[in-house]
Amino acid sequence: MSNNLRILQVSRTDKVGGASRIAWNLYQTYRKRGLKAWMVVGRKTSNDPNVFLIKNDSYRSRWTRTWFNIGNIFSQVIGEIRGIKRIMNIITKVIGQPKRWWNIQEGMEDFNFPGTWHLLDYLLEQPDIVHCHNLHGGYFDLRFLSWLSQRFPVILTLHDAWLLSGHCAHSLDCEKWKRGCGECPNLNIYPAIRKDGTAYNWERKREIYSKSRFHVATPSQWLINKVEQSILAPSIVEDKVIPNGVDLEIFHPYDKQKVRELLRLPKDGKILLYVGSIARKNPWKDYSIIEATCRKVASNLNNSRLILICFDKEPKREYMGSAEIWIFRHHSNPEEIAHFYQAADIYLHAAKVETFPNVIIEALACGTPVVATAVGGIPEQIKSLKYGTESVKYPTYTPKEATGILVPKENAEAMAEAIIKLLTDKRLLYRLSKNASSDACKRFNLNRQVDDYLNWYYKILASHKIANREEQNVK
Repeated sequence: MSNNLRILQVSRTDKVGGASRIAWNLYQTYRKRGLKAWMVVGRKTSNDPNVFLIKNDSYRSRWTRTWFNIGNIFSQVIGEIRGIKRIMNIITKVIGQPKRWWNIQEGMEDFNFPGTWHLLDYLLEQPDIVHCHNLHGGYFDLRFLSWLSQRFPVILTLHDAWLLSGHCAHSLDCEKWKRGCGECPNLNIYPAIRKDGTAYNWERKREIYSKSRFHVATPSQWLINKVEQSILAPSIVEDKVIPNGVDLEIFHPYDKQKVRELLRLPKDGKILLYVGSIARKNPWKDYSIIEATCRKVASNLNNSRLILICFDKEPKREYMGSAEIWIFRHHSNPEEIAHFYQAADIYLHAAKVETFPNVIIEALACGTPVVATAVGGIPEQIKSLKYGTESVKYPTYTPKEATGILVPKENAEAMAEAIIKLLTDKRLLYRLSKNASSDACKRFNLNRQVDDYLNWYYKILASHKIANREEQNVK
């Protein structure tokens, strides 16, 4: 492969959040392999000189910038007086950008980010490929995609379903996104909107896509199936499932007792883990099921000490009957998170909907069996142990191959039963632990993910050159 490939990735942030971490890992690996790679982001948290912040406010009108400056000066003068700072912020937005402010009040998704149209200006040379990740989050003008895709091969990697809908990242049980949104059943689903502008938003996205051509990737077949039924489908040149990968130099098995000693965890306790950015309040997760499950497990383990580890803004200890909850401050450092996976007996994941959560493959890579709800793309991650007589809609495996157990969503009884089965059978738990790390090395290796994307880039570029040559011959 040539090292002359020039790759530009677009992402909401460079390092913070699951989807952004995927883009960041790809970027870093491309650079390590000697490729020319850059990122443009809506929020920059690193000091990397090849990561550029999209400076949207710098490209707004003089009138808008003047009022924003007035607002900033006034905020500094009045300090943190409750209420006044917020009022001033609203006033400057209303006066500085009245049309934009009104559109937001009416439920229109905000595409007013003029810096998007200048994102190529940050680079000293033109990219060969533009690879876009999550484009929601208040930084990107989606209308730019039509112009961009007419000039460069554009890959869209979907980490959720926002591009398919009138506002939400996941539609749960609603299927209006297939035929046209409107009369939205839940405007508060992230990204929330103030009024029901979903019909307009859906039509506007469809109009943008009708003038665009994309290569679309998702980490799960579950999401590709949705894409192929959506307004995005007619604009797709090719779609592909490329599962996420993790850095196996960070996420790998380690001596459980040594890690517990490092983290000051009980060496003889039964430890369950639940990871996520403030996961207890995440609308896609189902923390109430986690709590109910732990109560049931603790009541069935006799004298064994059961500890659930999870994360929030502030560390503390809580109790649910005989079960203990140890809450640690949220960690953004992958090496620190890996220690918790390595220390746990089982990783739990209860969700209402999921595309392909990184936390599951990180746990598997660390040799930690996973008990999770069978929603979204999760059944594509876990090789579920076959046991009992339950009726399931996903493949099941013998103890020689299984890496965890899948259970129906919103079913604490089934999740508790699965956990008890593993915690009370050391040989089975050990077998699944070995399977988990081995399977993750084969299927969820970051280098495999990078190779899949690079091979696709070169294929796309070859097709793009042929198409350009044919177009020139016609002219």
